[in-house]
Amino acid sequence: MTPLAMTLHDLLADNLPARADAPAIIEPDRTVTYAALMAEAAGVAGWLAARGVARGDRVIVHLRKSASEVAAMMGAARIGAVVVNVNAQWTADQLGYVIADSQAAAVLTGPAQAARLDPGAPPVLLRGPQGWADAGPPPPPAPVLDSDLAMILYTSGSTGRPKGVMLTHHNVLTGARAVSRYLGLSPDDRLVSVLPYSFDYGLNQLTTMLLLGGTVIHQPVPMAAEIVATVNRHGATGLACVPPLWGQVVRHLADNPTPMPTLRRVTNTGGKIPDPILALMPQVFPGVAIHLMYGLTEAFRSTHLPPALFAAKRGAIGRAIPGADIRVLRPDGTLAGPGEEGELIHAGPLVSPGYWRSPEQTAEKFRPCPALGGVRVVHSGDTVRMDADGDLWFVGRRDAMIKTMGFRLSPEEVEEHAYASGLVADAVAWGVDDDALGQAVHLAVSPRDGYSEAALVAHFRAHAAHYMIPRRIHAWDGPMPRISSGKLDRKSVAAASTPKDGAPDDPR
Repeated sequence: MTPLAMTLHDLLADNLPARADAPAIIEPDRTVTYAALMAEAAGVAGWLAARGVARGDRVIVHLRKSASEVAAMMGAARIGAVVVNVNAQWTADQLGYVIADSQAAAVLTGPAQAARLDPGAPPVLLRGPQGWADAGPPPPPAPVLDSDLAMILYTSGSTGRPKGVMLTHHNVLTGARAVSRYLGLSPDDRLVSVLPYSFDYGLNQLTTMLLLGGTVIHQPVPMAAEIVATVNRHGATGLACVPPLWGQVVRHLADNPTPMPTLRRVTNTGGKIPDPILALMPQVFPGVAIHLMYGLTEAFRSTHLPPALFAAKRGAIGRAIPGADIRVLRPDGTLAGPGEEGELIHAGPLVSPGYWRSPEQTAEKFRPCPALGGVRVVHSGDTVRMDADGDLWFVGRRDAMIKTMGFRLSPEEVEEHAYASGLVADAVAWGVDDDALGQAVHLAVSPRDGYSEAALVAHFRAHAAHYMIPRRIHAWDGPMPRISSGKLDRKSVAAASTPKDGAPDDPR
């Protein structure tokens, strides 16, 4: 097997020859063995090497979810290049920015995407229906240190320009080993992959299965009914989603109960699942282990709540995973204790070296922590609460906190009440400056059957503190927009919904 892997490319190469004929990737129209995946990756490496791409050069991978996307990443890793996976849904402007910012030496993409590139773009290897256009003979794997950069993951950049989070080979492999350990993964696991590989949560599904010689099942259509069908069609043992997608999957299963006998575990990160959805999960996934997790791209993976604690601590994010040092800081910079809130900080081998070509932003986010004797930590910007047992509960983003009527309120608290009403599918809350209140609470919702604003307001009046009741409710027509990871695009929803005409808030 592959427990001795030292680099990203080792994760694939160490499966040969023992698992050459085992399925590495299952797609709707084909199954790709480890041997075939290795051969395709070697051809990509040959093309890159023939054009002078070398250790440390950045290589863009801009492809839809596919075995060829995985082969492209592994081909670049074979020659010691730094993989820059750009989500296939990103615009030409975003792609162009990443090519320029990363100073890419080559682009691995498809014909449609290539047509959008500027004339001065780096060399392009095209992947069409028949395969790579001009792959070449493979070079030997480059001598790479685990301290070398393996990948740069660019944040979605919903406002401003994306930031490139640098990950070393050691970061990536430590994350794969840690997650494999606490989830209890094994070579016979088959994980459904819905999330993009440009997102650390989605990437970790791939790296854990390559580490163990397991199988990744690509699910290109993120629709609840299709995901459930894929689980049963291919005997999947694991499913990972972000909260908005979990809402769709759980509601679908509640309305259409479907046994999934092979499913062993489901996992969540990327935000807090609304409590009404959490409450339904044991019913729609009977006998399935439910793992609640928290992660940060800059620290790759962070905390985990064991399934045995799900019923007692539904909604908690748990404690540090193996290899992570997680602490909570009070506003004065001292360590918080049980019953206190503070900012979540991360230390240890999972923490990124920083942001690509952004020393100022790196110094702002990554800095020594006096409370830990000067150890370098990454500040999450997230507020959490530690309970009496030492388990953590997510409260909200520090920069998104709403200050209204003298109270500090997280948007998630408002959204939880909206979800608890059963009247909305998605909800996004934010604060709008107000002379009398400091900030007024605004709420955008995607209505479900039976929705009315009056009914939603009545629910808030019956169940929420007075300062949580939204002053304006905006009904969103259709599905709310998502960023590339599948999370709700909160900033876009707030920007599109906030009145531009100075209309007064409705004092409820």
